[in-house]
Amino acid sequence: MSASQTRTVRSLAEQVASTHLCDLEDVSIRRAGRRRVVRIVVDHAGGLSLDLVASISRDISAALDETDALGDAPYVLEVTSPGVDRPLTLPRHWVRAVGRLVEVTLMDGGTFVGRVTQGGHDSAWLDVDGHTRELRLDRVRSAVVQVEFARIEDTELEDAGGTEEPDEG
Repeated sequence: MSASQTRTVRSLAEQVASTHLCDLEDVSIRRAGRRRVVRIVVDHAGGLSLDLVASISRDISAALDETDALGDAPYVLEVTSPGVDRPLTLPRHWVRAVGRLVEVTLMDGGTFVGRVTQGGHDSAWLDVDGHTRELRLDRVRSAVVQVEFARIEDTELEDAGGTEEPDEG
């Protein structure tokens, strides 16, 4: 795949993603036998539903079929979300991570874990051990959302109707 073909595919995918109010996160193209696998990663502020992914996939496929961006070779198109293990590298990633627990490694090598309470253009604010900490994004070497497995509290279960006895009838 030439660099110009990759740029063309990225441009088409970015146009389609923006019409669906989504952000294009990544485009990769690799060979798989005679075919090419085109993997498009998109994100949406409210999360991605299966219907939205299907709609984006149809539109990107149609756009690719209308051009010669991939030449004559057949391709398989994969449209997906970034996944929970995506590093937080852009301000919008921090905004979308509000409420999530993140592990941060600073440029100076220090590390800490905190819950994102607010994201901004240059900074994010985290609750670290009960204290709010402003984090300048230009001081972050890496940051990754942590997967949390939390037990549902009994009161939440009751509110959801989960503690009622089943009917015996």
